[in-house]
Amino acid sequence: MAAIRDQGGYGLRSGASVGVISGLVFGTLGMIVIGVALALVSGAPTRPPVGVAALSGLAGAAAVLLTPRDARARRGWTVSCGATLAVLLLLTLGTPFGLPLAEATLWQAIALLLFAGAVAQANWLCLGGAPLGRLSRYDFERLMIGIARGAGFVLFTVFVALPFYVMVMTSFKSQAALLANPLDFSIDLGRDDLFGSYVELFTRFNFGGYILNSAIVSLSTVVLTLLVAVPGAYAVARLRFPGRDVWAQSILLIYMVPAIVLVLPIYAVFSQLELRNTLIGLLMVYPATTIPVALYMLQGYFRGLPAEIEEAALMDGLGRAAVIVKITLPLSLPALASVALYVFMIAWNEFLFAFMFLDDPGIFTLPRGVASLNSSELPRELMMAGAVIATLPIMAIFLWLERFMVQGLAAGAVKG
Repeated sequence: MAAIRDQGGYGLRSGASVGVISGLVFGTLGMIVIGVALALVSGAPTRPPVGVAALSGLAGAAAVLLTPRDARARRGWTVSCGATLAVLLLLTLGTPFGLPLAEATLWQAIALLLFAGAVAQANWLCLGGAPLGRLSRYDFERLMIGIARGAGFVLFTVFVALPFYVMVMTSFKSQAALLANPLDFSIDLGRDDLFGSYVELFTRFNFGGYILNSAIVSLSTVVLTLLVAVPGAYAVARLRFPGRDVWAQSILLIYMVPAIVLVLPIYAVFSQLELRNTLIGLLMVYPATTIPVALYMLQGYFRGLPAEIEEAALMDGLGRAAVIVKITLPLSLPALASVALYVFMIAWNEFLFAFMFLDDPGIFTLPRGVASLNSSELPRELMMAGAVIATLPIMAIFLWLERFMVQGLAAGAVKG
């Protein structure tokens, strides 16, 4: 009996059982995600049939497994997509999202194709090379990890994309539309004042000045942080002095103290020194919060650089400062870029100190300016538009320099 199970049984550790899990998971997730997205985009009150969607995903997984393995690369996805679509339409009697097809027809057609295609793609990727019969423990665990990874990717994407979508769509709404239906996040491209909230922010609330103030503070924080962190991290990584190891290990101790505990004494001191309500005051506080993490990241990277190159340069007559400028820094560009980006993001998004120290709207940073819109007297679309303005620049910079940040973080974590 054991020999028969090992050769081709359909127990719990088989391609069939993995197909059941894959079909149910991706069918359910696909319907929830696409059904909610359809409601947000079209404004129609959808009622996603999750149970039927799970069965349609199961049919798609079965179609992949029943397709001969040598033919799955050519037609596995097509067969799975067709089976998923057919079962969903058949069991819902032509109302795949709980709505008659005559309502929001175009959007429903797009959502239906996206659902069938996405579920079929997920099943095909997870089951494309799986046999229908018994699996080895390694293959079973590998397939289950693939399903969990795919489901996790979907959930992570939804949790990130959904709030951003709601924020952007709300910023395009008029106050009358939000009052009429607060849950309608569709977009009306025919409106003449589609970008009215953004125009009002720049003409009435001086958001251009807020962006300039944030840029000045953030870039200055980056420069001040690097000026201190580069020589400090180099000293920890290369030089020998009493207490070096203790100092290197205690760099991040400042982050054990909550920022709210530091705000009140700094507020009292800055008020007496007339540094409150000034950008200079922020430029004294921000580097104090970013220098420790910059030191920690850079000293790990510097330790991973070949010391022989620097020693050869010192023997050739270069001074220590010249070695840092001409050799160490050029070799550390990925780490410097990642640290600069990380520090810029911290300074750009910092809210607590800006909220406590700044009272003059003329010197508000962008987070402080967005917070000033949080009032019952101002429409919600203005605050959402301000949040979009605060998010897009840092998102664009991050996507542009993301490869440097990954390299720098990985190098500092491994080589340190």
